[in-house]
Amino acid sequence: MSIRFDAADAHWRVTPLPGFSAAQKDWLTRGGSLTAHLRALGAVAVRVTHEGVALPWADERAALGLVSRAPVWVREVALSVDGVPFVAAHSVAPLAASAGVWQAMRRLRTRPLAELLYSDSSVARSSLVSRRLTARHPLHGLAAREIEGLPPHALVARRSVFERHGAPLMVTECMLPALWTHLATLSGASRSDEWLAHPRVREHGRPLEHTASRAHPAMRASDEGSR
Repeated sequence: MSIRFDAADAHWRVTPLPGFSAAQKDWLTRGGSLTAHLRALGAVAVRVTHEGVALPWADERAALGLVSRAPVWVREVALSVDGVPFVAAHSVAPLAASAGVWQAMRRLRTRPLAELLYSDSSVARSSLVSRRLTARHPLHGLAAREIEGLPPHALVARRSVFERHGAPLMVTECMLPALWTHLATLSGASRSDEWLAHPRVREHGRPLEHTASRAHPAMRASDEGSR
């Protein structure tokens, strides 16, 4: 299904930046519901941090083709896994659309937006785009409130536009440091499990020093003879 709206611009790119890690490139380009992907990591909870009428950000206004000062309906939430915020999300729809085609977004409360977006075959989605965020972008400040301690200089985020009956709804999702920390921990545990299942050996075929017996061969022979 074709879509009239494009979230890409000079900063938001379809191809993730080369400097992003493999995990970041993976999560920034994953299709389907981000909430569903997070559920694979643990129990997901949605906390609404702000909802109401506002003006769109400059890059949102350009992507949605809105005139200057045109109001939008904004929904901002934090997505937590097992009580830890992993994602800060910011969604906007033209005000008229939020009272019409997208009116259900006003009634979601703590239910994820995914319930609305992925249960309707009439909804089309643009390509996912991503970028690095610094404090110059308003989403950085929104995300920083969900980060324990000093937020990093740069964060990574992705966005796309959903269209239903010609009306757009843009969803921007900023991945928080806790997500990358959790994934790194899982990756480390996976490598550890793999090592235990398939322990490495030295080039000459002898086991690693800390897994081998430290007893001298002659001593072992003497011990065996005395048993």
